Amino acid sequence: MINFRNRTLQTLSLLLLFALLPGAGVSAQQGQQQRDRRVVVPATPSATPTPTPTPTVPASTPPATSVATRSVEELRARITGVLAQPQLASALAGIKIASLDTGRTVFEENANKFMLPASNMKTYTVAAALARLTPDYRFTTSVYAAARPDATGAVRGNLIVYGRGDPTFAARFNDESYFRAIDDLAGRIATAGVRRVEGDLIGDESYFTGASLGTGWEWDDLQWYYGAEVSALSVNDNAIDLTVKAGARAGDACIVTTSPAASFITVTNSAAGSGQSFVKIVNNATTVARGVARNLRVYRPPSQNVIYVSGTLPQDDAGFTGGVAVSQPAMMFVSMLRAALERRGVTVAGRTTTVNAEMRTASSLPPLASLVEIANRQSPPLSIVAAQTMKASQNLYTELILRALGQNVYPNGQGTSAEAGIKVVTDFLREAGIDSTKVIQADGSGLSRGNLITADATVRLLTYMSRHAHANVFRDTMPIAGVDGTLRARMKGTPAAGNVRAKTGTLSGVTSLSGYVTSASGERLVFALLVNNFPRDWDARVNYTDRIAVLLASFAGKS
Repeated sequence: MINFRNRTLQTLSLLLLFALLPGAGVSAQQGQQQRDRRVVVPATPSATPTPTPTPTVPASTPPATSVATRSVEELRARITGVLAQPQLASALAGIKIASLDTGRTVFEENANKFMLPASNMKTYTVAAALARLTPDYRFTTSVYAAARPDATGAVRGNLIVYGRGDPTFAARFNDESYFRAIDDLAGRIATAGVRRVEGDLIGDESYFTGASLGTGWEWDDLQWYYGAEVSALSVNDNAIDLTVKAGARAGDACIVTTSPAASFITVTNSAAGSGQSFVKIVNNATTVARGVARNLRVYRPPSQNVIYVSGTLPQDDAGFTGGVAVSQPAMMFVSMLRAALERRGVTVAGRTTTVNAEMRTASSLPPLASLVEIANRQSPPLSIVAAQTMKASQNLYTELILRALGQNVYPNGQGTSAEAGIKVVTDFLREAGIDSTKVIQADGSGLSRGNLITADATVRLLTYMSRHAHANVFRDTMPIAGVDGTLRARMKGTPAAGNVRAKTGTLSGVTSLSGYVTSASGERLVFALLVNNFPRDWDARVNYTDRIAVLLASFAGKS
C-alpha cells in the first residue's frame, strides 16, 4: 500500500490551465531547456499568459557577422553596431570580453550592472562544486536496516533507503533506460541476502533540509520538469514523460501513455477516487477531424499528482509529449524500487512511505548511526554529472549539486541545505578574487528571478577557472557551438562552430551566453554577454549573443 503525504506549497494559491496551440512556441525557460530532454515542447500557458517566447534559433547566424575583423578598434565598432540595433534601445545589455593570454579588456559595456543571468547561474554553482568537492566526488545512496538479514533472508523491521541527492537515477545517465539505476540498487539489496522485509520500505530524503522548491521560482513553471521538486531521493528527473496521440477516428478518446510505464501510474477518464496510484492521469481529450486546430490542455494542480488532459487533437496531429513534474518524487523512487525488488523475489510486508527532514525529527525512526548499511550505490563522478548538468542546462541536477555542496562543506548547518550551498559558492568567489557583493544567488540553477550577476564577475570567474587545477574538466562541461548541448543548433557554419564553449541562459526577456572562444589569430578570449528586457518578438540569441560570439571567433587581430 502506498501512503501519501499531503504537502501544501505555501506560496501557491492560484491554478494554471495550459493550452497547446498549433505550432506553438515555448515558455521562457522551456525555450532554453526543452531541446535537452527527450520530449516535444510542453504546453504554453494560456489562462495566465507569459511573454511571447523567443523563436527557435536557425541553424546559422547571419553571414555578415563572420567577416573577419583585423583590429581591436574594428572589432569594438562591430560590437557597438550590434548594440545599436533598435530592438535593444529599451533593453539593458551587459558585456565584458577579455584576453586570457594578455589579460587586456577587449570590450565592456555595463559590465558592473546587475543582470538576470538565467541559466548562467549554473556556471557559478558548478564551478564551486568542482573546486570544493573535486571532479571525483560521487553521490552515495545507502540502504539501511536495524540488522543484517537473518539466515532466511528476512529483515526484521524497516528497510530504509537514504538518499544524498544523486541525480543519476535517470534515463540520461543509463542509456535512456528509466529503470536501470533502480534495478541496479535492487540487485545490490538482493545480493546482500535480503529476501523479505517484515517492516516498511522507507524512502528517507532527510539529508536535505529546507523547501523542495527554489527561492523565487514562479508558480507557472512548477508543472513542468524544469521546475521539478528537489529531493535527496530523485529519480528520472522527478518527472514523467507524458504522450498524447489522436485516436483512430474522430470522436474517439485520445491515447495517453507515459514513460516510465509503471503500476503506480494510472490513466482513467474519471476524476473520482485515486485508488493506490501515485500518479493519476485523467484523460478527457478527444480526437477531432483532420485539419481542425489543436486545442489540447495538460494541467497538474500544484503539489498534486493528478494530471488532467483535456481538449482536442486532430487525426493528423503528430501528438504531444512533455515532461510533467511529479510532487513528492521520493515516493516515486521507493515505488519503483519496491517493484524492482518484487521482480527479484524480494517481498515487503509493510507500507511504502517516505520521510523528510522535518518528519524524521518528529518520528520514532532510529538515527542512522545506529543502523547497519545493507547496500549502497554510487553515482558516476561529478565530472560526468557536471557535464550533463551544464550541457543540458538541467535545473534539477544543479539544485541537487548545490544542496550536496552545502551538506558536504557545512554538515553542521548554515541554514537550509540550499542556503549552505549558496554560502559555499560565496566563499569560493571570495577565494577567486571576485567581489561577492556583485553576485546575488537565490538558487543553483538560474530558474529564480532573484538571481543577479554582472558581466565583470562572470568573466573573472571564467578567468579564474581557466587557471584552476580542474580547468579542463570545467571547460569540458560547457556546450560547444554547433556540436552539443544547448548550443548544438546554434552558430553552425560559422567560425564559432566547434570553437565557442559557453553556458547559455534563457528566461522570458533574458538571454545570456558566457564562456570561451579562440579567435582567428589564435588568441584565447573569455566573454560574458548578458541582455535583459528585450522585445518579446525579437530573437536576442541570433541577433545579439550569437552575432557577437561569431565576431570574436572571426577576430583576426590581437588584443
